[in-house]
Amino acid sequence: MFDRILAFLKDLPSGAKASRVQEDDPRVAAAALLIHVMAADGMCGEDERARLKSTLSSTFNVSGAELKALLRAAEEAEADAVDLYAFTSVLKRHYDENARAEFIRLMWEMVLSDGEMHELEDNLVWRVAELIGIDTRTRVNMRQSVQAEIRDKEGE
Repeated sequence: MFDRILAFLKDLPSGAKASRVQEDDPRVAAAALLIHVMAADGMCGEDERARLKSTLSSTFNVSGAELKALLRAAEEAEADAVDLYAFTSVLKRHYDENARAEFIRLMWEMVLSDGEMHELEDNLVWRVAELIGIDTRTRVNMRQSVQAEIRDKEGE
């Protein structure tokens, strides 16, 4: 009976009917983790929000109402989460090792988008990498690669 009630509640219109996002969707898990790392240093500026939207749009090929639904689902999931495992377990189930390593790269891009790397952000990327099975060498290489790209862009 509880399952039927839960199913009924999930089917209620939410304003984003055409672009419903599922709980086990790796896009939601990834977006929630990116939101979490973006806010880890206690500051969340418009530049970082714009970077998040751009990253999600290009990574998952979403825009408009679908992007808004993804962001809304991710923000709700992140706010309700008690730990990182709820998200990292989804990523680990749905993505192969290369895709998970690329996700760590996305995290570094979010961390470094404001020009600073706070120790809490660094620690969060480390913990997520460990939980999704990405070794220290790969994590550090991804960070260095993103830092080099940023330096190259600044030098232009």
